[in-house]
Amino acid sequence: MIMTNLDEVADRLAIEALRIDYTDATTERDHERLIALFTEDGIYRIPDGGVEQIGRDQLRAGHLQLAAAWEFFVQDTHQGPIHLDGDTATGRVPTFELGRLRDGRSMVNYGTFHDRYRRTADGWRFAEREYRVRYFDPTPLAGGPKVGLAEPAPGTGPRRPER
Repeated sequence: MIMTNLDEVADRLAIEALRIDYTDATTERDHERLIALFTEDGIYRIPDGGVEQIGRDQLRAGHLQLAAAWEFFVQDTHQGPIHLDGDTATGRVPTFELGRLRDGRSMVNYGTFHDRYRRTADGWRFAEREYRVRYFDPTPLAGGPKVGLAEPAPGTGPRRPER
């Protein structure tokens, strides 16, 4: 489908920027920026995790609680469809996450955000964001957020150019 309406192109770009900001704010633990991406009455749900937060106060408290529980958390999202309908829209965002909780439990999961967006005076915002898990793996992660490169074993290090 070729888009010829520049307003529609601008709306799609603004919604994609919103979704990118969410992933960046989540991974960077920028709680206030994350909360500002939702409407005042915005809803965040993870049905498989028993999570439902309604309104910015609950969103803030919930995200602060989650962030405090994680040793590290990484989220990677991919482009998904956006369906515009005037000042509202819906969309889906395929997502990969991994992390380790401070109590030692780990998780890797693939899921999909199912979103409702609303145009506000501040631009497009999430009216509702629901994360549905498609695959979950609690196997302990061997790695972590710190990079510690060991010395290479003898004979396996960088080679010098032959002359």
